[in-house]
Amino acid sequence: MPQATATAAAAVARIPRDALLRIVAPLREPLAAAPYKPHAGSSASVKSLLASLLPSPSPSQPQPVVGKGAADLLLFCAAVLASSPEHPALHWVPVSLVGAAAIAVEEMAAAGGWGSVGEMVVAVMPEVVPPLKAVVKDSCVDADNDEIGAVKPPKEHAVVAAHQFRWLVSQVCYPKLGDLCWLVIPCALTTLDHWSPEVKEQGMVSFIHIAKNVKVTELSLYEDAILDACCHNIAADDELWYRVVEVSVILLTCTQRSNPRSPWYDRMLSEMLGHLERQPLNKERRVAWLTLIGPVFDAMGLFLLAHFRRLFSLFFQWMHTDDEKTVLLVLEQMHAIIKLTWIRKSPYTLRLVDELVLLCKESATRSSREVIRTHILEMLVLLQKCKGQQFEEAWKKHELDPDLTMLLSSFSQLCTQNSSPGC
Repeated sequence: MPQATATAAAAVARIPRDALLRIVAPLREPLAAAPYKPHAGSSASVKSLLASLLPSPSPSQPQPVVGKGAADLLLFCAAVLASSPEHPALHWVPVSLVGAAAIAVEEMAAAGGWGSVGEMVVAVMPEVVPPLKAVVKDSCVDADNDEIGAVKPPKEHAVVAAHQFRWLVSQVCYPKLGDLCWLVIPCALTTLDHWSPEVKEQGMVSFIHIAKNVKVTELSLYEDAILDACCHNIAADDELWYRVVEVSVILLTCTQRSNPRSPWYDRMLSEMLGHLERQPLNKERRVAWLTLIGPVFDAMGLFLLAHFRRLFSLFFQWMHTDDEKTVLLVLEQMHAIIKLTWIRKSPYTLRLVDELVLLCKESATRSSREVIRTHILEMLVLLQKCKGQQFEEAWKKHELDPDLTMLLSSFSQLCTQNSSPGC
């Protein structure tokens, strides 16, 4: 949108150069003093990249295009404010520089006549986002479009651009962000398509913020592209799995909530289950998935029946692991699924009762045994309510088990309290 870009260029030009130089001055010293050592194998200096964004105070230096100095300064501050010890490319940024950058963006907003940093970011986004997208895109690996001998930007430049973009997006909330979907969503998709996990993660964080701050109708034009990108990223590295599931669940339920028949639910859940089936013993992956997947189950309701075989195969395996967090999460999700589906026409009732009884016996040596047994009892009562005679047949063979005296007594009491028919 050329008009939006022109308007943004005029917006950044609102900050006088003398004000810009005054704002920049406190940033130079902490940046120069910051200890920086490039990662082994790194082809670029992130510190030098950031330094190049600061407007030169020397009148002998060629002056940038009107407004570019302000745009570059905003990008400098965005990178610094997006830094974190968890982010390798920017972990070296000192606290003093972060504090100075926070003051600088406030002063920029005031110098330009904006009421807040968010207002300033909204005004200048059409000017600063396209170059960030270009940096990320140009550093991607694209065998179909690569020109022989073409020089790609270093990965570090793409990582910094992704952090800058994420910070900019995070400054804009509802309802303003909806007006910028045409600008931010293509850039966020570009970061998701990048080969670097560091770049991908910033795109995922950006999409989480976008999903929480725009209307569903504003996402509708892009939903297929967004959900397709999520599906492709499900096979990402272990370090990204939590983010992948988080962003996929949020975007899937946000865009498809009113349509449980949407093929995207089947595709997304199938992709996730397939990945979990290939690594069923990976604790981090299963815990993250069990923690986050609930909203998808709620949205799918009875349509979960189509996935019962794969779901219960994993659940039956995980509920006997040594990891108590996994066990508790499995019990919570199984309880939710039973409530949502009443496990209609399911062959898993008998097996489920047996597995719950076995887990009850195993729990004797676990520190969370009381919590586990409470979950088991609640699930047995629910199964009794929804499966009736089928449950009674499954339960009958355990009624005389001497190791289940406490469970049998507690179950009978719960049935009485709930006035369940047949108890």
